[in-house]
Amino acid sequence: MKTYFNFLLILSFLVYRSSSLYSILFRRTHCYERINRESKVNPPAGFSLCRSLLAPSRFFLFFMKLIRSTKCSLKFATASKKQQLTNVLSEYGKVCNVFIEHFWNNGTPPKSQLLKDIVDIPKETWLSARLRKVAAREAIDMIMSVKERWKDHPEKITMPIHKGRRMYVSCTIAELHNKKESSEFDAWLHLASIGNEVILNFPLKFHKHLNKLAQQGQRLNSYIITDKYVQLAYEIEPGPKRSGHRAIGIDTGINALASTSTGHQFGLDIKACVERIKGCSHGSRGQKTARRAMKQRMDEVAKEVLDHFNQVDLIVVEQLKNLNYKTKLKRRLSKNIRRSIGTWAYRYWLRRLEERCETNRVSFRSVFPAYTSQRCPCCGHTDRGNRSGTVFKCQKCGHTDNADKNAGLNILDRFLTGPYGAGYKPYEVNFV
Repeated sequence: MKTYFNFLLILSFLVYRSSSLYSILFRRTHCYERINRESKVNPPAGFSLCRSLLAPSRFFLFFMKLIRSTKCSLKFATASKKQQLTNVLSEYGKVCNVFIEHFWNNGTPPKSQLLKDIVDIPKETWLSARLRKVAAREAIDMIMSVKERWKDHPEKITMPIHKGRRMYVSCTIAELHNKKESSEFDAWLHLASIGNEVILNFPLKFHKHLNKLAQQGQRLNSYIITDKYVQLAYEIEPGPKRSGHRAIGIDTGINALASTSTGHQFGLDIKACVERIKGCSHGSRGQKTARRAMKQRMDEVAKEVLDHFNQVDLIVVEQLKNLNYKTKLKRRLSKNIRRSIGTWAYRYWLRRLEERCETNRVSFRSVFPAYTSQRCPCCGHTDRGNRSGTVFKCQKCGHTDNADKNAGLNILDRFLTGPYGAGYKPYEVNFV
């Protein structure tokens, strides 16, 4: 047993970048730790060191890579080229739906087995075999995505439909060529191997966001193409995670988008953005504009949080999902509140906050959200009557605070008292 754990210790150093190996080693050390507690047997030499090296706070000291994307408009193309691209996308969508229907009824094969007999399933199409194979890969991804999304609610799983508005291609179909000497554009998007002797070249102009990503990382040879833009992806290495142990908890809400465990609140105007969206007609241009404005504000708040807490090493949030699930059936919430939650875009906010943390090398964790706004951080008493609107008052010890700030304290406390929070401590206000 001693030799086994020494081997794990050496192996973890040699291949620390492999997240799959990390999860295997971490599970095995946890399993052995549980056996020791039950049998009261002393662990072998090297176990404690191996356990500490495989802890999340140690593992994330290593380098990681991020994928960031940006869009370039195709508005500089001629009308005939745009029409040709629309026809290609429409045909691509039809081929994708043929593959989706076939894989849905007969099972999804591994992508490595997409050979000629599968690629030739769509009969009445003029797309090339290369692009049909790309469509088959996307069909598999769409099916797997639907099943993964609704794995907890199998009754909601339905066959996906490709609408023919975009296609995901690699360097086998699309290439980005440098600008010509006399050209006013920064690059040209070259599409070939489409079929029916169609070859398309679209002029592109770079912008500030793209130039920033190009300086930070390396462009990947994969593209998302629509009739309005092309999306480019870049791989960035931000550096190692911060090695400190100071953490804050953030409660997500409508009155204040971010309420921290230190007592700060950010995004107090997010409720006005939600009400603006609710006041617009569904699907109208005004509603789309209001949604973009709200997401822009969420991006700004995420930046404000990370700029303000520039010495924080860990941010803890609630694991929010399916907030509107069965609320109408059980009459748990009124129609107005359900509309507010549906308009809130809390998933977008949490994703943007996580991406900002990754860029700033800050660790990001989530905890179970139940009763974080009803629990007293002083005495631990949990009761629904402790909260009344935005005011929290403990019925047992009398502690009073803002309800959202109180929830931020409980979120942080839930992580610190959990299995992975032993090495962290609350971020004190006097550090700011």
